[in-house]
Amino acid sequence: MDIERVGVARAKRIRRIVLWLGIFVIATAAAYGVSRLRPAAPSVQRATLWPDKVKRGEMLRDVHGTGSLIPEDFRLIPANQDGLVEKINVRIGDMVGPETILAELRNADLAQSLEDTQLQIQAAEAELASTHAAHENSEINQQILIANLEAAAKRARLQADTEDELAKSGLAVQLTMRLSHLEADNAESQVAREKQRVVVNARAAEAQVAAQHARLAQLRATLEMKRRQVSELKIRAGVSGVLQQLSIEVGQRLAAGQSIAKLAEPGRLKAQIRIPETQIKDVAVGQVAAIDTRTGIIPGRVVHIDPAAIQGTVSLDVKLEGELPRSIRADLTVDGTIEIERLSNVLYVGRPTNAQAGATIQLFKILPNGEAIRTKVHVGRVSVNLIEILEGIQEGDEVILSDMSQWDSYDRLRLN
Repeated sequence: MDIERVGVARAKRIRRIVLWLGIFVIATAAAYGVSRLRPAAPSVQRATLWPDKVKRGEMLRDVHGTGSLIPEDFRLIPANQDGLVEKINVRIGDMVGPETILAELRNADLAQSLEDTQLQIQAAEAELASTHAAHENSEINQQILIANLEAAAKRARLQADTEDELAKSGLAVQLTMRLSHLEADNAESQVAREKQRVVVNARAAEAQVAAQHARLAQLRATLEMKRRQVSELKIRAGVSGVLQQLSIEVGQRLAAGQSIAKLAEPGRLKAQIRIPETQIKDVAVGQVAAIDTRTGIIPGRVVHIDPAAIQGTVSLDVKLEGELPRSIRADLTVDGTIEIERLSNVLYVGRPTNAQAGATIQLFKILPNGEAIRTKVHVGRVSVNLIEILEGIQEGDEVILSDMSQWDSYDRLRLN
């Protein structure tokens, strides 16, 4: 016979409820515990990172820029005369001397003017010769006339003297004697006037010849000027150098004074470096520089800084003080580093990509257990490749300098 068990079903239901309540509480507690756990640190391959150790010692502050080599001294060659470019004898890069003819011009008006001046000189020389001949002929005629007058004067004087003797002897009348003396005096006076005329004519002839000589000298000076102008149609370099620029072509018409070429003295180059305007404030004339030509480092010194910035950069000139390699030439692209100062006994490390002077940056510091934690670092002065550390990390600490922007949401990394 079966015996009814009272309350057994109810007890089972209670046990089930308690069991499910226990499971619910345990699950809730587990979920809460999991939510309180930190996310697992992501793994990063250490070989892909750029680490560096913090050091103490001397730190070199410098700035860096790019630029090119330009001639230290150059000369612009102008066209001295108007003309049409007929021939070009050189090419850019040629070594030229003072007498090297760079180009030849043609000017028909100048050539015609030279020929006209030559004809004028020939006419003036012929006129001068004719004047000399005319004066010589006139002088000869005057000398003949004077000689004839002197002879006549002597005859008249002799006749007068004869009349005097006859008058003393009573053989001549007084009137005849006086007429003889008058003729003699008149003849002698005529001789004197002709001699005076010779002197006057000689002075006039001398003045006329001098004027013609002056005119001839003027024409000859004009001829020399025209010849020089024609010669200048062949444009010469004037100095020794390397042809850097040639800005003409055959058939082009040039005006006097127009620049046609630029010459640079070989071996005398300087570096023109462009520095970002944010870094130029500490650069000064006289600072030491190093110019990288890709084939070697040439020492130099800053000699000039432009007063204005152009497109975010400031240009400065560096005088090269070392021996230049043979392969160096103008317009060669170079890198320049300017030494600002040397800081002694400071903490420093390699410069990360985001480091600016006086800023606070975040770097991952590598721990001995192989993890890296995000750390705030206060930066002091900066250089091209180094930064000064004011606080945040210590000497001997190892930090990651690579760009870690992809890990901005993590404060801890695991390095493999």
